[in-house]
Amino acid sequence: MLSYLIIIVANLLVGGMIGLTGVAGFLLPILYSGFMGMPAVQALALSFFAFLISGILGSWNYYRAKNLDLKLAMLISIGSLIGAVIGVRLNLLIDEAVVKRILYTVVLLSGISILLRKEAKAAPEPASSGDGTQRPGTSPGGKKSVPSAIYVLFGLVTGAVCALSGAGGPVLVMPLLVLMGVPVKTAVGVALFDSIFIAIPSCVGYTLQCNLLSIAGVLAVSVVSHGVGVWIGSHNTAFLKPELLKKGVAVFSVAIAVVKLITG
Repeated sequence: MLSYLIIIVANLLVGGMIGLTGVAGFLLPILYSGFMGMPAVQALALSFFAFLISGILGSWNYYRAKNLDLKLAMLISIGSLIGAVIGVRLNLLIDEAVVKRILYTVVLLSGISILLRKEAKAAPEPASSGDGTQRPGTSPGGKKSVPSAIYVLFGLVTGAVCALSGAGGPVLVMPLLVLMGVPVKTAVGVALFDSIFIAIPSCVGYTLQCNLLSIAGVLAVSVVSHGVGVWIGSHNTAFLKPELLKKGVAVFSVAIAVVKLITG
């Protein structure tokens, strides 16, 4: 019962933070494998099922709040779907510790860049179709759009790294999108949507490597509690100012990256 209580509380907290900032999913594999001693494939299977739920619920709420650029999200997700398949396959070939160091180095640099980046003067709101998407030819910041192939490649690389390391997606994708000039709330919405396409092949791949029946009870409890946390978090984004949210995410990203790089 204590184990189930820990899983419920952890998923509520992690889910809530994912809903608010898109960051924190990488804590779940650490909880399952590091703290609870589960085999890596079980930890990853449980984590990616939770990421699938957080992606669906969180991105829907961000879409309803018009904080989801669907065109950008779909381009990145196309690459991430392919990248996640590659990442799961590479999991059997590459030392996970090496990949995690690469991941947290990128997270560290992204967080530092966000903190140091000077804010540009407010730009006019980009043309919108009314459903949270941008019209072709503009980026979320009103700047000239980046070639679609770049976003697909971006999704492929980040999808592969996240599927391989168990990071889920937003912890890497969200800070990089903010660094690229995407508004913070839009970046969170896109990262949550993208995490669905990282989670699908990851759920299938890692579940095939473990006995699903042995973790069925834990899976049900974690998915429900995680979903509740995400729903609450993504429904309360209006209470946080974008700038405060961005700085908070950057500080959190830097702190967790430094801890993980030091402790391994």
